Amino acid sequence: MSDLIPLYRHPQPHRELARRWQSVARQPGFFTSLIVSTLFLMVGWFVNYFAIEFATDRASNSVTDIVLSNIPVFEVDALFVYGTFAFAMLMFGIGLMHPKRIPFGFKAVALFWIIRSVFVSLTHLAPFEAQYASDFGPVINDMFFGGDLFFSAHTGMPFLGALVFWREKGIRTICLLGSVFFAIVVLLGHVHYTIDVLSAFFITYGIFHIAEWLFPKDRAMFLADEAKSV
Repeated sequence: MSDLIPLYRHPQPHRELARRWQSVARQPGFFTSLIVSTLFLMVGWFVNYFAIEFATDRASNSVTDIVLSNIPVFEVDALFVYGTFAFAMLMFGIGLMHPKRIPFGFKAVALFWIIRSVFVSLTHLAPFEAQYASDFGPVINDMFFGGDLFFSAHTGMPFLGALVFWREKGIRTICLLGSVFFAIVVLLGHVHYTIDVLSAFFITYGIFHIAEWLFPKDRAMFLADEAKSV
């Protein structure tokens, strides 16, 4: 029954967390899947990084937008950057609470990055002309304010989390709210065009189902009884 008790409500959360890791470690193939998924995640990150550099170096001209052309630019770069790190840490922590979730989670994120990199590399629009100038420095600016516009990862990634955790109402709600939050933030900051935001939901939905098709064993392990609650 301890598997069904959320970790934060468990009388001895540290012992329960250790037990979960020990339990999953005894399953054949878990560590192989964990290593493969970690390597796949690293590959996805590097592909995404170079796609951003490629698109940014080749950015051409900005275009008009039905939303951005009619609203002023707001200073939301702190929400955009710090919110991203906070959300990423939250989701990583949720994954660690049930190690069975990690392989499929990593592979889904890596697949998201790789597919998005393909889209980013195809068309090289410049950011909207009234974009707010960030002062976070060159590293953060390259990562968050480059020419990788289509489609919005800040909108799509939380939505991917909602789809992955759809059976868990609390996490699903947090992810859906996060997706809407970042969609609003990137539009207010003129970081993404409206089409980047709207398309993110549809493309991410497709990516999720591709991940389920490509990694059925990892998805089955993710949905095993022990992963019913945080």
